[in-house]
Amino acid sequence: MSKPESRFLNYIFIGVFIALILPYIQSTLNIVKLDPLGGAYQKTEDADFTVAGWFSGEYQEQYEKFFNENFGFRNFFVRLDNQIAYNLFNKAKANEVIIGKEGYLYEMNYLLAYAGKDFIGEDSIRANMQRLKFVQDYLQKENKTVLLVFAPGKGSFYPEYIPDEYLIDKGPRNYDYCLKACQDIGINLIDFNGYFVSQKEKSKYLLYPKYGIHWSHYGMCTALDSIVHWLEKTRKVNLVNPTWNEVKIEEPSNIDSDIAMGMNLLWKPAADKMAYPELIFKDEKEAVKPSAIVIGDSFYWDMFNITPRIFNENNHFWYYNKEVFPQKDNKHKMVDDINLRQELNEHDIFILMCTEANYSRIGWRFIENTYNLLKNGIEPGIPDFKAKIDKTIKYIRSDEKWMEVIRHKAKKENVSVDSMLMRDAIWLVRSKG
Repeated sequence: MSKPESRFLNYIFIGVFIALILPYIQSTLNIVKLDPLGGAYQKTEDADFTVAGWFSGEYQEQYEKFFNENFGFRNFFVRLDNQIAYNLFNKAKANEVIIGKEGYLYEMNYLLAYAGKDFIGEDSIRANMQRLKFVQDYLQKENKTVLLVFAPGKGSFYPEYIPDEYLIDKGPRNYDYCLKACQDIGINLIDFNGYFVSQKEKSKYLLYPKYGIHWSHYGMCTALDSIVHWLEKTRKVNLVNPTWNEVKIEEPSNIDSDIAMGMNLLWKPAADKMAYPELIFKDEKEAVKPSAIVIGDSFYWDMFNITPRIFNENNHFWYYNKEVFPQKDNKHKMVDDINLRQELNEHDIFILMCTEANYSRIGWRFIENTYNLLKNGIEPGIPDFKAKIDKTIKYIRSDEKWMEVIRHKAKKENVSVDSMLMRDAIWLVRSKG
């Protein structure tokens, strides 16, 4: 073998050796600081060695999962693989992310909502809105305000960039039927989904980003301004008004490019600069600061960073009606652990906010739970309470003499037989503990 050939093979050997040893050195010493991957994922814990785990294979399986997520330079290689798929094959290796025309990024559920693929039916929508109307009117008598907010959806705002295959066989949409039901019944509503579309060509700054799934930060600020003014007019009070005289034009923040961040690319796609108002809070000392609960999805997160300046310290965000924020003392508080009746008593304003992809489940059972509590006295969070009520009603209906008593009481108190039946069933269940 000639010397040049020998030298070449030595170089290959050294290169392969370095390629093999570098990830180990990186995972051990963390020499190169790499940005963590974006998006939601569940971290795999390191495996604890036990003799039983070794012989059963459980240890090896757990360690393999841990190693695959923690070897040196893993984040770089993941981003490299994602970048190749994005640039060469126009594919997004992120869960539910769809690349639209001209590179616009969507999430699948927004496309399904725009095309009507998640339509739950007119009867279901109207029944839910009627329950919300009852809750709204009931709490209004106690000087409390209920407001439904339709946050915009990217499908409705940018339909022109949706891939054609997602527009086949478009059907009725939850948005259209929810909007009509609210208008017919008289629900307190601010419809930013329709408003943003109407302002798309008129707005000085982008209301919806190309690479984000939520309204732009500027769009959120304009929405918050509208919500505050609506609350002021409805409650006849002066609130803290967030406004601005200056707007910074900058590269899109993580908020305005959250889908692109979640795609974990080596390089963020080039995008137009976005608007970021410099907020001023007028009359903060003199203004009324009511207490509020917002039951909403991720569209409220950006707004939640500002509302502590507008509402008092009893200001809460019930994320998907599951988790309670802010969390105090690092305690993970859940909605199921709180007393709904007490929360209704202690707050002035209740805002239900959701985007187009979630119109099929507005309130995430907050409406049903509150309706059952206020109308029927059924407390949420007691797993077998409703089942006991249903069983008791069924038993009473089977006894004609008992039903005759129910009819007599209903006529005397000028209520329906069903209402009186529900009252007696609830009283019986509670009296038995």
